[in-house]
Amino acid sequence: MMFVRATAVYAAFLAGAISVYPSVPIIVSGGAGRRPAMNLINKAEEQLKAGDVAGAKRNVDAALHIDPEFWPALYVRAKIYAIQGHPQLAIQDCNEALRKYPGFVDAAVLRATINAATGKYAEALKEYNYLISLHPATVTLARVLKQRAWLQATCPNPSFRNGAQAVKDARAACSMLAWKDENTIDTLAAACAEVGDFDSAVRYASQALSIQGIAPADSKRIQRHLELFRQRKPIRS
Repeated sequence: MMFVRATAVYAAFLAGAISVYPSVPIIVSGGAGRRPAMNLINKAEEQLKAGDVAGAKRNVDAALHIDPEFWPALYVRAKIYAIQGHPQLAIQDCNEALRKYPGFVDAAVLRATINAATGKYAEALKEYNYLISLHPATVTLARVLKQRAWLQATCPNPSFRNGAQAVKDARAACSMLAWKDENTIDTLAAACAEVGDFDSAVRYASQALSIQGIAPADSKRIQRHLELFRQRKPIRS
């Protein structure tokens, strides 16, 4: 029973974490020969955003049937495995996607996020630090900063928490995204709670809830966080 609950919690965390930002558009060389597979992957990404995991998996499988070496398909399948609660399979696909294309930062971000969700905090933090040092594209850098901030603000293991750094990271990510992403603003709220600034935590969580077009699942999660902050309690993932 505890294993089932842990798996459900893990899957819920990953579902939220990997949907926080869209991936940087994937550009693949190979001309028209790879276009059918790429079209299937683009459709799968849209299905994931809409919550159609089964439909996304069918399109990813079809893309891999066309081209078993197609690394974007391995990356999207890793996201699907993560949402389904299969971290080892997800990590394997991330590793293989990175083996085929070492510069694919999004796959490394996903791998680190899965490690964080499964308690491998040192591995996750090491990878976040390395990715930030690469100075990737702005949207990717914002995502990595957000993920590092969340880990350092909410980690159950106090040795990995660093509230001051989390505030700095989350504030930078919010600025990069023009203060328009509710999940990033919520991360800043969590970081403020970690340093004991619950008034700011309440203010930022409320700001996150006011973002136009917020998804119902995100709204419910952030509302739960807001209630914790009002009770002057930090988040522990």
